[in-house]
Amino acid sequence: MVIGDGVLTPAISVLSSVSGLQVTEKKLTNGEVLLLACVILVGLFALQHFGTHRVAFMFAPIVIIWLVSIFSIGLYNIIRWNPKIVRAISPYYVIKFFEETGKDGWISLGGILLSITGTEAMFADLGHFTALSIRLAFAFVIYPCLVVQYMGQAAFLSRNLKSIPNSFYDSIPGPVFWPVFVIATLAAIVGSQAVITATFSIIKQCHALGCFPRVKVVHTSKHIYGQIYIPEINWILMILTLAITIGFQDTTLIGNAYGLACMTVMFITAFLMALVITFVWQKSVLIAATFLLFFWFIDGVYLSAALMKVPQGGWVPLVLSVIFMMVMYIWHYGTRKKYNFDLHNKVSLKWLLGLGPSLGIVRVPGIGLIYSELATGVPAIFSHFVTNLPAFHKVLVFVCVKSVPVPYVSPEERFLIGRICPRPYRMYRCIVRYGYKDIQRDDGDFEDQLIQSIAEFIQMEAGEPQPSGSESSSYDGRMAVISTRSIQSSTSLIVTEIEDFSAGNSIQSSKSLTLQSLRSAYDDENQPVRRRHVRFQLPTNPGMDVLVREELMDLIQAKEAGVAYIMGHSYVKARRNSSFLKKLVIDMGYSFLRKNCRGPAVALSIPHINLIEVGMIYYV
Repeated sequence: MVIGDGVLTPAISVLSSVSGLQVTEKKLTNGEVLLLACVILVGLFALQHFGTHRVAFMFAPIVIIWLVSIFSIGLYNIIRWNPKIVRAISPYYVIKFFEETGKDGWISLGGILLSITGTEAMFADLGHFTALSIRLAFAFVIYPCLVVQYMGQAAFLSRNLKSIPNSFYDSIPGPVFWPVFVIATLAAIVGSQAVITATFSIIKQCHALGCFPRVKVVHTSKHIYGQIYIPEINWILMILTLAITIGFQDTTLIGNAYGLACMTVMFITAFLMALVITFVWQKSVLIAATFLLFFWFIDGVYLSAALMKVPQGGWVPLVLSVIFMMVMYIWHYGTRKKYNFDLHNKVSLKWLLGLGPSLGIVRVPGIGLIYSELATGVPAIFSHFVTNLPAFHKVLVFVCVKSVPVPYVSPEERFLIGRICPRPYRMYRCIVRYGYKDIQRDDGDFEDQLIQSIAEFIQMEAGEPQPSGSESSSYDGRMAVISTRSIQSSTSLIVTEIEDFSAGNSIQSSKSLTLQSLRSAYDDENQPVRRRHVRFQLPTNPGMDVLVREELMDLIQAKEAGVAYIMGHSYVKARRNSSFLKKLVIDMGYSFLRKNCRGPAVALSIPHINLIEVGMIYYV
């Protein structure tokens, strides 16, 4: 429903604001107003990639001027047309209204609801404001301005009943019409911008929880984590907003849909707030139940009235919410099934220890970086490599890339290094942590820093007392944070740098004529760039342990032989004995989403000439 709100808010806000042109002397037709609204909407979504922070300094002045304007116009209309309208504040008239109107009064609550919806749009992304600032703004600024404005419109209509269709713009005094029209349009854009940003935040959180397909998240601010831009969602919202604006062409129908979406969100929020009272604030269940019943009664009255408008446009948020909920459920279900398969089919360390240091295959010079989503254990796809490939790299590193909610991760905390199996196996684990503003480039620095971190880990491990226990004790799980502030700061290896114009020295150093021919073809298609070639050497330290020296020498020789990036390309399918519904969800729904969403983020920073993908079918 919140995502549906992100579709409906720009449509009704912009279309309502530009409809004021129909009350001017040069009255525009419905088609011309619709065209202008569509142009503004396209411009609004097209400018999203610049980020909110570039124009955020204008939001507060626009909103303040808008609130002062509607307060002044309302006060002017009260004084001029009907000062007695201030009596409407009394609850007596609410009771009298329902006594005289009955069922029609109850149904009208669906329209009355729109008098308050939209005010929350200015604070839709609540994470950017404190609770105190929101309370003060609503209680002492927004609420008085709204009450005075609506009383002013009521005073104006009490003397001008023919102006009901455009009561707001008709009630504006002529000399200030155009300034108010401009401010109203800008305020509509500000409210739409807030809800669009909130939609991006909701989808980002759903993606982090594994409930939404992979999308590209662009963080537009270094300082505020919530200011993001999602290209795919932005254009989907724009298409849906334009479709609703062109399809309905009527603010009344869009308002029915908008009111139902907002009221449903409020109704569900009251329930979630009751959970917060019980489990977060640790208050009694009685307090939570009292809160829930009180607000559910109020929200339920408005929601029931809004549900009466389902045939008149209210079906739109229901359809949108069902579609997005199905997408989220299918993606979450398929992702959990795939992760559980990896978790329950991890390669046993006993099986690896039984194969011996050679793993039962030929170990060739080089480093193999095996990417996996598992932070512990050996993924099932590794056994697929071992049983299907005749040879494997002498040094193997299982790499797991994790994103953390900070702008940048310092070099001292980027790498977590551990060992898998005993020392002769030359198998390591590396968890690489990136901040949301860190850029992952395939410029060779990652490989050099990884080699340096592993070398530092080997040296550090040698200086620690070895844990007592049998050789079959757990070798997986002990991780250490390795500092990699700069390549030259390495204390385990001697570093020399050479600048050249090659795009990949690891393959050029290979003796294979086939790899050299592939490299030359790759260089012909890609313009060579200046790049540092880092060479590692062992220091002349006679006190170094023989086993440590041997392991470091193997690491250096493997780096010189070449680095290959190995990724598993998994296909998830339902088992043959699965139900028809499960086959429909996994084989069609989840497969469609995987094929059409973005690939793993790590794949975007891997040199394609060094990438090896091995397919594997997961039967879940």
